[in-house]
Amino acid sequence: MFTRRHIAITIASLAAMSFSPAMLAQTMPKEEPGKRGGTLTMVVHPEPTTLVSAFDSGSSVGMVATKMFEGLVGYDFELNPIPELATGWEWSADGLSVTFKLRKNVKWHDGKPMTSADVAYSMMNIWKTLHSYGRSAFTNVVAADTPDEHTVVFRLSKPSKYMMGNLNGYVSPVMPKHIYDGKDVRANPANAAPVGTGPYKFKEWSKGSYVRLERNPSYWKENRPYLDSMVVRFIPDAGARAVAFESGEVQLGVFNSLPLNTVRRLEKSPNFEVNTMGYEFTSTIFMLELNTRRAPFDKREVRQAVMHAIDRQALINVVWQGFGKVSTGAVPSTVSKFYEKDTPQYAFDPAKAEALLDAAGYPRKANGIRFKIVHDFLPYGSDLQRSAEFVKQQLAKVGIEVEIRSQDVASFVKRVYTDYDFDMTNTHLSALTDPTLGVQRLYWSKNIVKGIPFSNASGYANSEVDRLLEAAQVEPDDAKRIALFKEFQKIAQKDLPILNLFDMRPATVTSKKVRNHTLRGDAFFSNYADVFISQ
Repeated sequence: MFTRRHIAITIASLAAMSFSPAMLAQTMPKEEPGKRGGTLTMVVHPEPTTLVSAFDSGSSVGMVATKMFEGLVGYDFELNPIPELATGWEWSADGLSVTFKLRKNVKWHDGKPMTSADVAYSMMNIWKTLHSYGRSAFTNVVAADTPDEHTVVFRLSKPSKYMMGNLNGYVSPVMPKHIYDGKDVRANPANAAPVGTGPYKFKEWSKGSYVRLERNPSYWKENRPYLDSMVVRFIPDAGARAVAFESGEVQLGVFNSLPLNTVRRLEKSPNFEVNTMGYEFTSTIFMLELNTRRAPFDKREVRQAVMHAIDRQALINVVWQGFGKVSTGAVPSTVSKFYEKDTPQYAFDPAKAEALLDAAGYPRKANGIRFKIVHDFLPYGSDLQRSAEFVKQQLAKVGIEVEIRSQDVASFVKRVYTDYDFDMTNTHLSALTDPTLGVQRLYWSKNIVKGIPFSNASGYANSEVDRLLEAAQVEPDDAKRIALFKEFQKIAQKDLPILNLFDMRPATVTSKKVRNHTLRGDAFFSNYADVFISQ
């Protein structure tokens, strides 16, 4: 728990430090010639509840699943699609169909060939119906034709070229039809013992400890993967993760899996490498989701007051060691094509917050408290719990009492996305390459769907926002799409069903012996076929 004295001292000490982007400036990584052999041990927290990301967009799920499953494409550092299971693609002139040519030598881990039937099944039965991203990305896909075993044609009711930004192995893994067809996808036993096409085959899941993967000897890419095996460790305690890393027990940690003060220390070591590239695909924002279905957050003035009450730069410095930039709205600055900075802003102003709360009908009572809320933090590491503690202390200063509730991942997901039994959460969610893909799911009223993780949990419904988002989905003209999204950002930033606090700058920490780990813009969701360990 932060004390006021702790916060004051920490802010003062961090103010004396330089957390400029240049500290972690990176040169463009280049692929190195690899060497065969060895086992890579990476740490992931929290432990995923499934090993298939086709219906669960949790980052810890994706970091493991993508070593076994693959998508039609990956993404380079400029977020252009690059071939993976597809060798090429072509859009029709009217934008109402796209044809993918598939690799001919791909086999599932059980030896059966992967064909266009698997891709068509995955699109029509999983990606567009069960995935929180896919419900938006593929809403206009009406059919998937398979003229031959290595060609699939997606037919659309309306132009939707943005869907090209949603076809990697994290959000749209190609799934084996022969294992899933006719069964409950989310309850299939194969979700705990996957059969994919990737460079690594499932070997063992020791719940609470690790997942072990082995080299796929029949992998389609010649002489890959380099590694003999991978072990994904689940270490709940942040201090224990740091110890495991520094002792050499673990060689790779991604997406802030180590305490950020440890990251700042290790970046000065000759034995470790700290890298902030490879996260371009996710463009992640740290946010507070507010339940607008019930008091007190059914009132916009209360939501705006909370935004004024939080010193976001102090949050970045105190809890996140400078790895962030204050957000201006629903679209992060890294998605530069669609970013609008000219939106309503909420400077840190506790007096303004108090005035808004008074006007909303929540005066301080005799004990100084206006009302009490429960804050459910995403159980993805100590930084999120510490952020909840920071917010609790900030809101206490304006008369809002906050109870912090801790729970496991499964309980959090059920409470927030099925039962809607919450007041406030904190979480970090990805905007992806286009607002239709990553942002729309959080604000679109048609994405209020019980049981779909990381969808519209706030219950926000605004007919004008729906109109703008839906128009942008089908608008073929880039300039018009940009204008629609900029107008959406202004409304969302005024209504504030979600408080976008800051754009995250996640860190990857590796032993310097681990090479080729960051070769593209979706690096930590790539398949690691090219990763090797130098001697």
